[in-house]
Amino acid sequence: MTLAQTKTATKYFKLAAIAVAALALAGCASVDFDEAVGHANQTTGGFTSGKLALHQTAEQRNAKAKLAADLLSRPLTSDDAVQLALANSPAVQTLLAQSWADMSAANQAGRMSNPIFKFERVTFKDELELGRILSFGLLDLLTLPRRQAIAQSQTAQAKVQLSASVVEQVTQVRQAWVRAVAASQTLQYAQQTNTTAEASAELAQRMQQVGNFNKLQRARQQVFYADSVAQLASAQHAALAAREELVRQLGLTDAQAGQLQLPDRLPDLPKDARTPALVSNTATGQRLDVQLARGQLDAAGKAQGLNLLTSLLDVELDIIRSTTFDNEGGAGKAFAKRGYELGIRLPIFDWGNAKRDTMNAQSIAAANRYESTVRSATSQLRESYSAYRTAYDVARHYRDEVVPLRKTMAEENVLRYNGMLIGVFELLADTRDQISSVQAAINAYQQFWLADAALSASMTGKPTGVMMAAPQAAGSEKPGH
Repeated sequence: MTLAQTKTATKYFKLAAIAVAALALAGCASVDFDEAVGHANQTTGGFTSGKLALHQTAEQRNAKAKLAADLLSRPLTSDDAVQLALANSPAVQTLLAQSWADMSAANQAGRMSNPIFKFERVTFKDELELGRILSFGLLDLLTLPRRQAIAQSQTAQAKVQLSASVVEQVTQVRQAWVRAVAASQTLQYAQQTNTTAEASAELAQRMQQVGNFNKLQRARQQVFYADSVAQLASAQHAALAAREELVRQLGLTDAQAGQLQLPDRLPDLPKDARTPALVSNTATGQRLDVQLARGQLDAAGKAQGLNLLTSLLDVELDIIRSTTFDNEGGAGKAFAKRGYELGIRLPIFDWGNAKRDTMNAQSIAAANRYESTVRSATSQLRESYSAYRTAYDVARHYRDEVVPLRKTMAEENVLRYNGMLIGVFELLADTRDQISSVQAAINAYQQFWLADAALSASMTGKPTGVMMAAPQAAGSEKPGH
């Protein structure tokens, strides 16, 4: 190589090094996780009310503890439960931290690999040779723009996944709150039923002792009391289990769990149910599950060309500068050598067929996953709305028809009892039936609020199923004399 050629090559190497440095710096931007959390708050504003945040400093943790103490100082509403979970639950903080890690990992995949510097020192007789080699992955450099695009796509997917996970977490908190309040309310009426049945059984025993009741009549009253004892025990455990599930969803400590207060009853039904038009206006493209599937499809498409290239070859560029010191005869002459090497991995044993098959299969799977998600979106919305509307109509039926009728019957039976037209056992049996109707109404209210939370999640794009309970009987068989 002539001196002019050497200078030209050196110039090109310098320009290449500058270009590599510029591209590498362009891909070194860190993930702005605060911006990602802000995006999640904006996307899921109806679930988080903008309160989602990752607590990293002592000041933030102190503010969180103060907020939790304030919320636990009063009966916890559904919205308060969500706010408490967002601020206090380690599960929510784990979700955020893991999302940050996923975004950072995606960002890392789009960066240029660090160059390798090699130093050589070789002696031969009176000669000393010092070699400096700077190695770059040339294929890394050539594919950097494509890898950065893929990394950006994966980061966007991680943001959507974060929003979807937040919606799921908040929905679980809301439903756990509904179950806990409903179970507590059901326990109150189970205690009333037990008290009524105990009074009936005691009175029947006394009447048998004085000869006014036979053994069969007394046994009928006693069996109602025995059943009520078993139902009370089940209701006590159900209330405890529902409360503990809420405690876990809120991430409460033992001390905080002791401070937890729940309302006496579930909220009233809304004046009007959501209309089908309001639900159908949820655009398919805005749903989180559709966005996530579309992002996976885009990432698979961007990765296809990259995987095709990397499955065939790998190229490494070495920039070399060597200095030779010749001390023969005490001359101490120095000679400099410059050059480069190209290392190419030859596809002799592995032609990348398996990698390309994997790539093609992943692309096909991503395309079909997206199509399946789009097709399922409207179906899931229709099912969720049907469950919601059915639960609303059933709960309203209990509120407007069954419970008022039972109340009227109870008032009339009291009048008949005062007029000595019916006996005390008929009055007690009617009281039991009224309590059973109220318990059925509580169950209907619970089903509605569970379906309401599930519908909100489905409209956002995180479907949550709700098992519709069969309507309970409005009354029970009255014991005869």
